[in-house]
Amino acid sequence: MSDKLPHRPNAVIFDWDNTLVDSWGTIQAALNMTFEDFGKPKWSLDETKQRVARSLRDSFPVLFGEDRWEEAKDSFYGHFRSIHLDTLTPLTGAHDLLCALRDNEIYTGVVSNKNGDFLREEANHLGWTPFFGQIIGATDAQKDKPAADPVHMAMGDSAASQYENLWFVGDSVVDIQCARNVGATAILIGDEITGHDDAQNSANLTPDWHFADCEELVRVVKTFAKVL
Repeated sequence: MSDKLPHRPNAVIFDWDNTLVDSWGTIQAALNMTFEDFGKPKWSLDETKQRVARSLRDSFPVLFGEDRWEEAKDSFYGHFRSIHLDTLTPLTGAHDLLCALRDNEIYTGVVSNKNGDFLREEANHLGWTPFFGQIIGATDAQKDKPAADPVHMAMGDSAASQYENLWFVGDSVVDIQCARNVGATAILIGDEITGHDDAQNSANLTPDWHFADCEELVRVVKTFAKVL
């Protein structure tokens, strides 16, 4: 992390998977069960991290073909539904980060390429729903991340001034692309940028700020003076 710190944001939009919660193992397991159903080779955890970033409706037609992707979608959702709450694990420092933003009266929302129903179910399961103004998942908006549509939906009726210093916090190439598409500050959480298979046609994959984990970012947030 640089000695210079980012300015206090007016609003923060979070990615969900592997930004606030650890879900790589769950995603890999559900995908591999789906691949097995369709006679396709399984992915290692590293392959999953590099190849999963876009929403299912954007990625499954490529993986399974236009004629079978909806059948594969139903298979994946069935497998994912059976395990995702049992394996849901908050990342270290994530809850403290959300508390610090709330205590500073900074608006927060979620924009994820996870199915919106699963996403909101997970937030409820963790008791985190009250932290967020809006929780927006795949297919909730006309287009999914990295398009700007779900961010505008997550910002709701926020004043224009909140867009002037908006953070987009995530772990993947698609999160950085989405930040660029809405003019937000791109903040990377974690030790690597995931989703490199979606890096094509991206002019700038470098985040504005990089923090090793939520704990490092929460220390920054706690330095902000609350705006009265």
